[in-house]
Amino acid sequence: MYEPIRTKSVHAMADDADFPHRSREEELDIQLAGHLAALLAVTDELGLPEAGDRVAAQVARLRGAPPARHAALSGADHAALHRRAHTLASRALVVAASRADTAAAILTAERMDAHTAALDELRLIGAR
Repeated sequence: MYEPIRTKSVHAMADDADFPHRSREEELDIQLAGHLAALLAVTDELGLPEAGDRVAAQVARLRGAPPARHAALSGADHAALHRRAHTLASRALVVAASRADTAAAILTAERMDAHTAALDELRLIGAR
């Protein structure tokens, strides 16, 4: 009825591949460093050097090298930048929590609080 398969399957198991594999921890480190690097860019654009230095230290710890710092300003609305920074910090917090990185989790939670406070202040100024 059916002819037997005579050729090798084109579907190979992932374990048979000849490429380096990363552990879950390594993948989470890469993801967390990426979120923090993006947060660093927005933090630098907002002109927050102390906060930027703290974020940069975490990126350097995860990557093993200091990150590139944001040099140019886009002229974006401060409220939009604070919202973006809050979103990036929340993403980093989720990853930091999943990899049990207390230092990064504390830093990102603090950054979320700071950006929330800045947004509240901007709303109060706009309401006047």
